[in-house]
Amino acid sequence: MGVEVAVHDLTKSFGRQTIWGDVSLTLPPGEVSVLLGPSGTGKSVFLKSLIGLLKPDKGSIIIRDVDIARCSEGKLYETRKLFGVLFQDGALFGSMTLYDNIAFPLREHTKKSEREIKDIVMEKMDMVGLAGAEGKLPGEISGGMRKRAGLARALVLNPEIVLFDEPDSGLDPVRVAYLNQLIIDLNAQTDATFLIVTHDIGTARTVPDNLGMLFRRELVMFGPREVLLTSEEPVVKQFLNGRREGPIGMSEEKDAAQVAAEMAAVEAGQGSYVAGPKGGGGLGVPPQIQPSPGLPERKAAGRRKQRVLEMLHTLPAPAQKAIQDLLEQEEREEAEARGAVRSGPS
Repeated sequence: MGVEVAVHDLTKSFGRQTIWGDVSLTLPPGEVSVLLGPSGTGKSVFLKSLIGLLKPDKGSIIIRDVDIARCSEGKLYETRKLFGVLFQDGALFGSMTLYDNIAFPLREHTKKSEREIKDIVMEKMDMVGLAGAEGKLPGEISGGMRKRAGLARALVLNPEIVLFDEPDSGLDPVRVAYLNQLIIDLNAQTDATFLIVTHDIGTARTVPDNLGMLFRRELVMFGPREVLLTSEEPVVKQFLNGRREGPIGMSEEKDAAQVAAEMAAVEAGQGSYVAGPKGGGGLGVPPQIQPSPGLPERKAAGRRKQRVLEMLHTLPAPAQKAIQDLLEQEEREEAEARGAVRSGPS
C-alpha cells in the first residue's frame, strides 16, 4: 500500500515573490489525488518541494515520520526511493531506446542482473501498453507513447508514491481519456499513493478520490472530490466550469469590483455561464472512472469510502448529497450485476 504524505503550513518564495503560503493537506495512502490551479500558481513547484528538489521557506512534509523539508541528505536520499515521477514531457533520453530509458533507474539504483532488469522492464512496458516498442527511440514515437514510457520508467522501482506533472499536456482529448483510464488501472494494480497536477477539467471530475485547488498563493480547498465539485466557491466554480466570469483573469487576478459585477450578471442570467443542477458548480458530480474489466478492484476505493463516511457529517450539505447519491447508484449497479449473474446460464 502507498504511504501517507502529510503537508503542514508549507510556504515557498523566490526572492520577494511568495509562490504559495501555509499550504496544509494530507494525501491518504493509496488514493488518487488531483491538484488544480490556473497557470502560474506554483503547482509544479509544489511537486518539486514534495520530493525535496526545492526547500520550502517553512512548514513540514512528513513521510514515514521523516520531515523531508528539514531532514539530512542521507534521509532525503532514502525517502526519495519511495517516489516515482512522471514529468511533463516524459523526460526521456533521446539517444536511448525505450527499453534502456525504462531500465535506467534499475541499472543506476539497484544491483539487479540484466535478466532481472529485463523481466521488470517488460512487465512495466506491458502495464502501460508499450509491449513490442522496446527498440524504438523517443523521437520515433508519439507524444502519448512518450508519456507512457515515462510512466513505465517511473514505476520500475515499485514506488509507493507516484507524482504526475501535467500528464495530459500536449495530448488530444482521446489520448487524455486513455491516459486517465491507465492511471486508474495502475492504481488498482499498485495501490500506490498518486498525486496528479493538471489543468484538465475532465481529469479533475472523473479520476481522483481527492481534489484540491491552488489560487492566489494559497490552497483554496482540498478534500473528497465531491466537496469541490459541489462547491459554491467562485474561483472553484469558475475553473471547473471553464468560464470567464469569476476571480481568474487572462493574465492576472481580477479586482474585486470586476468580479462582483460579473457574478451579479451571472446570477441575473446575463453571463455566458449556463447553470446546471443545484450544487456541483452547474455540472453535477459524475461517477469516478473504474478499473478496466479483468483488473482487481482498487483497494483504495474501499478505504476511501470508509474514510468519507466517517467524515460525512462534517461536509457541506451539497457534498453530502452527492456522496449519498453516488453510493446509492453504486449499490443499485451491484444489485443489478448480482441479479444478472443469478439469471444467467448455469
